[in-house]
Amino acid sequence: MTNLDPIPARLAALKTTSTPELKQQWRELFESEPPAFNRRYLESRLAYRIQELAYGGLKPETVKRLEALGEQLDGGNITTRRIRADLKPIAGTRLLREWQGVEQIVTVTADGFEWQGRPYKSLSAIARAITGTRWNGWVFFGLKNHRART
Repeated sequence: MTNLDPIPARLAALKTTSTPELKQQWRELFESEPPAFNRRYLESRLAYRIQELAYGGLKPETVKRLEALGEQLDGGNITTRRIRADLKPIAGTRLLREWQGVEQIVTVTADGFEWQGRPYKSLSAIARAITGTRWNGWVFFGLKNHRART
């Protein structure tokens, strides 16, 4: 694929492009080293960048509006902002896990999680309270497969 090919063809080609070639495209389109994220991330960001360069990006007023909405949602908390909203289950979701014959129920809250009537900031803290050992809470409750490397 070249920069002269039609945009839809360039986007379709991303799926069959090797990862080293995707990283090279990243260097060319972003003028920086590619991040150490998975292939799917590289493909989606490259697809956006190709379209952005061809058709133009977001208008400055749209960017400002999105930033203002983000501030309203996270109150300017940089830690909250860095947590991908699509990773955390919706507040009210109940996570179930059987551990040594006992069913453990965790409720997702707006600020974190609740287990046995106590608030927790992380699933890892709850997993440790349940097992007495360190666990990745997302793995313990089956929200992330620790063997999957995408």
